[in-house]
Amino acid sequence: MPSPYLCPNCKTNKTRFNIIEQKPKSVKMNPQTGEVLEEFGEDNLGPFHLPYRGPERKVQCGVCGLVEDEQAFIKRAEYMNNQKKSF
Repeated sequence: MPSPYLCPNCKTNKTRFNIIEQKPKSVKMNPQTGEVLEEFGEDNLGPFHLPYRGPERKVQCGVCGLVEDEQAFIKRAEYMNNQKKSF
């Protein structure tokens, strides 16, 4: 369900955002060259490779440029809506 956003940094932007979809790719790299040696699927990560547990999306404020988890923008909007109701 869509939720309103409000930038937690500039506290004015309610309309202009960049939504960043995160698509993690699990890899094993050569420590000297940075070359990708092997790519892993979600079902075969190996014993020493933890799966990605971060957010599916991040949001960037289109005004000030702050990049944060989507929840930070949602919570700021909820907080401001609650503040308006209490007056």
